[in-house]
Amino acid sequence: MFKTLEDLDLNGKRVLLRGDLNVPVADGKVSDATRIERLAPTIIELCDKGAKVIVMSHFGRPKGKVVPEMSLGPVADALSRALNGKAVAFSPDCIGPDAAAIIAGLAPGEVALLENLRFHPGEEANDAGFAGELAKLGDAYVNDAFSAAHRAHASTEAIARLLPAAAGRAMQAELEALTAALEKPVHPVIALVGGAKVSSKLDVLGNLVSRVDAIIIGGGMANTFLNARGIDVGASLCEHDLADTVREIEAKAKAAGCEILLPVDGVVAAKFEAGAPSKTMAIDATPSDMMILDIGPDSVAELNAKLASCKTLLWNGPLGAFEIPPFDAGTVAVAREAGRLTQAGKMVSVAGGGDTVAALNHAGVADQFSYVSTAGGAFLEWLEGKTLPGVAALEK
Repeated sequence: MFKTLEDLDLNGKRVLLRGDLNVPVADGKVSDATRIERLAPTIIELCDKGAKVIVMSHFGRPKGKVVPEMSLGPVADALSRALNGKAVAFSPDCIGPDAAAIIAGLAPGEVALLENLRFHPGEEANDAGFAGELAKLGDAYVNDAFSAAHRAHASTEAIARLLPAAAGRAMQAELEALTAALEKPVHPVIALVGGAKVSSKLDVLGNLVSRVDAIIIGGGMANTFLNARGIDVGASLCEHDLADTVREIEAKAKAAGCEILLPVDGVVAAKFEAGAPSKTMAIDATPSDMMILDIGPDSVAELNAKLASCKTLLWNGPLGAFEIPPFDAGTVAVAREAGRLTQAGKMVSVAGGGDTVAALNHAGVADQFSYVSTAGGAFLEWLEGKTLPGVAALEK
């Protein structure tokens, strides 16, 4: 088990809080504050418990050099707004006398934001010396950046060895949701794995076949599976060179008693563009000059029937080319059914990955799932069964 805020003495203490404030900024303004809003409850709780809160984060990829366009300065205003207008002091460096002076000026319940950690090469190198310089600024360490937990960096891994360390509330919620979905799930467990390429999900599939009862394959990945079964997918996106690999995954799944579900019909078109003429046909009847761009209504009906008996659903990736109508229909229909079943208390649903969040938002059901992770790489590595360094560092 990992340590939480309950395990730390916070009153009057300087708490170094690792967040993920790597948010989109346009014209000096934050255009999507989701990550900031997820961090806010932990900051507010720390302040309420009398801590001096020192927020640190990376931003972009400055590669160990000071890049003015990658300053966290503009994020301080957005952080203040997320904290109901509470003042946020900004330090022009994340270590050294400037940072120490700003922190020394904080009263209990006040907040400071340090400049971009990645302006120093020691951050990405997981350098013990740099971690030591950070640790001098605090009495305790809290990590609330699950999305950066798959990287062993100074602010996520080395520092956790130097100070009393715990998970923040967002990290705690993420880890509890993921544990409930894959470590100790209620069966039957179904994983829906979609996206363009099988090659990017080989480790995910390899881990899941022995842990879930069925895997729904969607998106361009399904074409590669269909092709491996000898079905002609026409001009569809397909990794023909992975046929043997896919057959190995299918054999492993069969041995583990894990069912692999593929589309039975598809929506096909000659071009991938909005309003392109399209038609629905049986999956094995795809014309040679057409592309399968979504699952058809028979596939939707089959998958929704399958979900009716599901107790735990893991969702990563869309079922079709959801970015362009009408090729979003399959993803939207299945996502809405999963949301409905979750809200009815029939299943626990955990989703994650960039495209997945966009697809569920598009379907209007992101808030109906039990948990939606905004972490891309960390969520995928967790699905692959890998140990995340930033999480391992917080274990009791």
